[in-house]
Amino acid sequence: QLVESGGGLVQPGGSLTLSCVASGVTLDYYAVGWFRQAPGKEREGVSCISTRDGLTYYTDSVNGRFTISRDNSKSTVHLQMSGLTPEDTAVYYCAVTPPVLPIEKMCRLDWRGWGHWGQGTQVTVSS
Repeated sequence: QLVESGGGLVQPGGSLTLSCVASGVTLDYYAVGWFRQAPGKEREGVSCISTRDGLTYYTDSVNGRFTISRDNSKSTVHLQMSGLTPEDTAVYYCAVTPPVLPIEKMCRLDWRGWGHWGQGTQVTVSS
C-alpha cells in the first residue's frame, strides 16, 4: 500500500514537500515515481528514483526545481518542490514497480506500465 501526503494550496513561487510511504513492502530494490495529472491532461512522470542506487530522473519542466529522495529504512520517498507555478497544479501520485529499465526510461514509460499506485494528493498553486 502506498500513501501520499503533503499536498495543499500554495502561492506561486512557494514550496511543498510530498511524501510517499510504502507499507507491507521494503523499498530496497524498486523504481519509485512521482506522477501528476492535471484536469483534462494525461498522467505524466515527473520524477523517479531507483531505491537501490539512488539514481534519479526529472522531466524537463521540473528539473532544477524538484528534488526526489528516498529513505529506505522508512520505506519513504519524498518530492521536494520549489519555485511552484500554476502549471504544477495537479493530483500527484506515487507509484512503485520493479526496475526493469534504467530509471530515466522507467519514468518515461506510460503510467499504465507501473504496477502499484497511491491514492494521490492534490497540489494547487494559486494566488
